[in-house]
Amino acid sequence: MDMSTTSLRLSKVAEADFPSRFGHFRIYGFEGVYAGRREEAVALKMGDLAGPPPLVRLHSQCLTGDVFHSLRCDCRAQLELALQSISAEGRGLLIYEHKEGRGIGLLNKLRAYQLQDQGADTVEANEQLGFEADLRNYRLPAEVALYFGLRRVRLLSNNPSKIKAFERVGIEVVERIPCQVPALEHSEAYLRTKKEKLGHLLEGF
Repeated sequence: MDMSTTSLRLSKVAEADFPSRFGHFRIYGFEGVYAGRREEAVALKMGDLAGPPPLVRLHSQCLTGDVFHSLRCDCRAQLELALQSISAEGRGLLIYEHKEGRGIGLLNKLRAYQLQDQGADTVEANEQLGFEADLRNYRLPAEVALYFGLRRVRLLSNNPSKIKAFERVGIEVVERIPCQVPALEHSEAYLRTKKEKLGHLLEGF
């Protein structure tokens, strides 16, 4: 089933004030139900999104990187870059989807880590576990962007699939802004695999 065209029922379940070290946001919780599946996402909104296309970032949950500061990936660095960029402009939207390990879940992600320690890259590890290289389709976060009335955005991303997800729901990406951070010793192979096998738009590899 092509879930990118399946009807989705989106519900806002919570909204609250959210001061942070990156500035003052409003935090929203969303639930989406489609194709018999239930997914969750959180959005951080700063300022008024009306007017010129705002800066938007879609970020997939990464407990190991975002919370535990893993150097195996660039997730936390990208998250902080996005929040800093939105804060610098005083307006924008960050959508955080519950899609650990490119959609395979936390424990399977740790199993993939184990396979990577044995020589597999991130794509090979997911496939050896019986999954596709990337299970995400970004349908829910794109619908969240629509909830906020966005029709034209400046997308902070290296992933062409995120651009396509916006376009599928009728949002024009007027500019793609790279979300690239310097490669580290432990993340260089990970980033190279992103570029060579997943088509991410990364420079220097």
